[in-house]
Amino acid sequence: MSTELTFKQYQDGLANDVFWGLLCDDCGSYTTPPQKVCRSCGSTALQVVELEKSGFIRTFTVIRVAAEGMNPPFVVALVETASGAWVMGNVINIDPNEAGMELIGRKVTLSSRPVKGDIYACGDIHSLCFTLL
Repeated sequence: MSTELTFKQYQDGLANDVFWGLLCDDCGSYTTPPQKVCRSCGSTALQVVELEKSGFIRTFTVIRVAAEGMNPPFVVALVETASGAWVMGNVINIDPNEAGMELIGRKVTLSSRPVKGDIYACGDIHSLCFTLL
């Protein structure tokens, strides 16, 4: 794969259970989803790599009032992946009404699921989701 990761390549990876990211040749940090520069140092010296699909919940919120087409309540979490990249997605297979501070620090696996685009989106996409281990 080239040194550039497009949104389409990232989405195709998620659809095929592959979690793509970018490794910075200058500072060694990982970035995902795709962008042109390293989030840590701003370098453009990036190479495409497959990232491990695990991480830890660092924070979360329960969405009770959602955008049109969404079905609340649901849990959105910020996860620090095993590589060190931070990603956001839905925590699945839990009751949002039971979600509490015990989720902080819990290990998760990453996957994705198809999500219908709303009237403001560029179409349907694959969205990250997390399952508690």
